[in-house]
Amino acid sequence: MKEQKYIEQLKKEGFKYIFTHEDSPNAYYPNHSHDSLTAHVVLEGELTLTIKGKNKTYKKGRRIDVNRDILHSAKIGPKGCRYIIGRK
Repeated sequence: MKEQKYIEQLKKEGFKYIFTHEDSPNAYYPNHSHDSLTAHVVLEGELTLTIKGKNKTYKKGRRIDVNRDILHSAKIGPKGCRYIIGRK
């Protein structure tokens, strides 16, 4: 699916704040949470999300939804990561 199609899908699902973000290789986001549901769609590269001590890596074409107030961290892959973020 192309970037615009992912954006259209998120809009249909009621995500109001949608943007594309790019992280440098091996960037790290320590434990944090969000005040709303967030969706992340990986366009290029990969990211690993850690929730409750469990790691899961997401690559191109994968979507990750994180519910509000869920404590998590994220590690970007060695080639960086470009992804869409949607917030409700």
